[in-house]
Amino acid sequence: MGGTVAADGVTARDLGLRGPRGWAFRAVSFEAGPGSLITIEGPSGSGRTCLLLALTGRMKPTEGTATVAGAELPRRMAAVRRVSALAHVPGVTDLDPALTVAEHLSERALLQRRFGDSLRALLRPRQEGRAARRERIESALTAAGLDLESLPKGARTAVRDLERAEALRLSLALALIARPRVLGVDDTDLKLSDVERVAIWELLRSIAASGTTVLAVCSEAPDGTVRVSTAGTAEEADTVADTESESESQSDSESDENGTDGKEAADAIAQAGRA
Repeated sequence: MGGTVAADGVTARDLGLRGPRGWAFRAVSFEAGPGSLITIEGPSGSGRTCLLLALTGRMKPTEGTATVAGAELPRRMAAVRRVSALAHVPGVTDLDPALTVAEHLSERALLQRRFGDSLRALLRPRQEGRAARRERIESALTAAGLDLESLPKGARTAVRDLERAEALRLSLALALIARPRVLGVDDTDLKLSDVERVAIWELLRSIAASGTTVLAVCSEAPDGTVRVSTAGTAEEADTVADTESESESQSDSESDENGTDGKEAADAIAQAGRA
């Protein structure tokens, strides 16, 4: 994976994130060009979500550096947030089960127009603005592979009535409304059937092929992706810490026994929600 990485690619050099309960991940290094499908692979609680949030500018790394779409982390986190979007991240992008699919899409398009688009777009005539929002929603739905006509009540289907794969596609569509250059997706393969899993990976490949770099958290990565593993990174980091500080090693060991990585991920999600 060597060579020069273009502006929309993602690189990491010895990236690590440590919180009050220990290391979430450490010594993560990789290179991926623009339009890559990058899979963050590892068991639940291994720091996968923390790494996803760090690479999309929602969590500040403790050590190392990364470059995302030409912006260096951690120095330019705000710039990375502007060009990235998140989907399917528990505690951050949760769907409201009481709202319909149409309500979610309309709300996200309005928020994008108000806070994400240029001033010129904001000042468009009302009719032109409505047409632009409709076009953006339709484009996002197509890219996410979500056919509203196939839902039980079409666009009026409540989120609570969606199948898991449909809810994932809706979350992807909402993120794609922002037309991000980098898309982060959590729990990509969680609780999906084999057929659904294959379909979602094909979908993410198509999104990446269109030019959007995709970061996808999973328990098992498919072939043909840029694999980044978090398995064992936190434990290895704590082993190194034992030789650096005896007092810190005791705290880290107690945290590991109580499920450090899972708690650290929860902390990351909470902080991402405030970002």
